[in-house]
Amino acid sequence: MARQVGVTTETVCKWRARFVTHRLDGLGDAPRPGRVCTVTDEQVAELVRLTLETKPKNATHWSTRSMARRAGMSQSTVSRIWRAFGLKPHRTESFKLSTDPLFVDKVHDVVGLYLDPPERALVLCVDEKSQIQALDRSQPVLPMMPGVPERQSHDYLRAGTTTLFAALDAASGKVIGSLHRRHRTAEFKKFLAKLDREVPAGLDVHLIVDNYGTHKTEPVRKWLLAHPRFHLHFTPTGSSWLNLVERWFAELTCKKLQRSVHRSVPALERDIRIWIKDWNAEPRPYVWHKTADQILDSLAGYCRRITDSGH
Repeated sequence: MARQVGVTTETVCKWRARFVTHRLDGLGDAPRPGRVCTVTDEQVAELVRLTLETKPKNATHWSTRSMARRAGMSQSTVSRIWRAFGLKPHRTESFKLSTDPLFVDKVHDVVGLYLDPPERALVLCVDEKSQIQALDRSQPVLPMMPGVPERQSHDYLRAGTTTLFAALDAASGKVIGSLHRRHRTAEFKKFLAKLDREVPAGLDVHLIVDNYGTHKTEPVRKWLLAHPRFHLHFTPTGSSWLNLVERWFAELTCKKLQRSVHRSVPALERDIRIWIKDWNAEPRPYVWHKTADQILDSLAGYCRRITDSGH
């Protein structure tokens, strides 16, 4: 029997002995050792309902301690149930639904450039990172030591601001950057002229930009008419996540600007130029995967969860 079933002879002997003694009742699982469960399914369902549908009187969200007092359970029990159901009342995530009437068309346009770019053309994601501050800490930075992280004073001294105009090549990941103290139409035209000089003459240029006012002024429109190889593609309002250069700005902030110390704007601009040069030495393109239909289906799911969203 052990060879036929594929178990040990001890297992066969144990279950045969239980059958001989208790007949069919002996084939069921015997009570297992350990503490008997004291939380019923009804109590678990009520705790989940309270977490999802109610709030404490003196707070914006439940904690394990406040829910334990409300539900009459231990804090560890509440924590285990929340983990089992993936409930995290202490966390929030932000979102914004675009109200652009041409939202669907613009999503298809921009995503189409990412997934199927035109031949003999360059797709550049363009935006400005304005108000980059040159900050100097009020006291010297204490370097990291074993067991002690780097320490910076919480207050700082402002030395001025600058604006970075950047164009990210969606295919190669290279960046064309230009620094200006202001971000008006005049500066944007200068940046367009720089792109015209640096992009080979035989290529069309498709620029993905947001709806900032300087991108739509009359001088910019005239410049575009005089340079017909440039084509502007606007992201929907409130949809900066569609522009890949925003991801590059986040990397610049995290790896260079967030913890740096600069006593002057020229020093800040010099470090930004060095960082762009190092990036272009080994560029890493961001690969877009989702199709426009997948994005729209995901957003439709959000809308269905929001009452009176109007979408």
